[in-house]
Amino acid sequence: MSDEQRDPQPVEKPKSGIELAREALAQAKADAKARGAQPGKTRKKRSRNTGASRRGGDPTAFGPAIRELLAARGWQERVAVGGVFGRWPEIVGPELAEHTEPQTFEDGILVVAADSTTWAAQLRLLSGPLVKRLNEELGHGTVQRVKVVGPSSAPRGTGRLRVTGGRRRT
Repeated sequence: MSDEQRDPQPVEKPKSGIELAREALAQAKADAKARGAQPGKTRKKRSRNTGASRRGGDPTAFGPAIRELLAARGWQERVAVGGVFGRWPEIVGPELAEHTEPQTFEDGILVVAADSTTWAAQLRLLSGPLVKRLNEELGHGTVQRVKVVGPSSAPRGTGRLRVTGGRRRT
């Protein structure tokens, strides 16, 4: 028999939980040091609701993440105006909202369509307080004026039953 067969390899005794924990801690410290972090140093506490100090990959709440995205893309005003369009009945009241509808918002001018000339005139009379109310919702100076458009009528065409020359005196 050879020496290898006579002297079996010593069997390693299983590690205790404390030994495994120590090895895991040592490995975590080594990994942190490799990343440039200093083991044992505490990190600054961050606010949970703001994404301002968050690192890439750290989770953040949905609301602050959306606000951060809107600010980064410059969409805050568009979203606010969209909210006004969606809440038009709450802002102007149900009766006026039934006969008017916001169409566009561009360069501080809100264009609102009315379904009749009467409601268009009514909205024109209320345009001052409406601008004030909208600026309370959107921020001071966002809406500079409200342009009201009434119902459009088709252009008058020319036909064989039209008078073309006017009256002739003889």
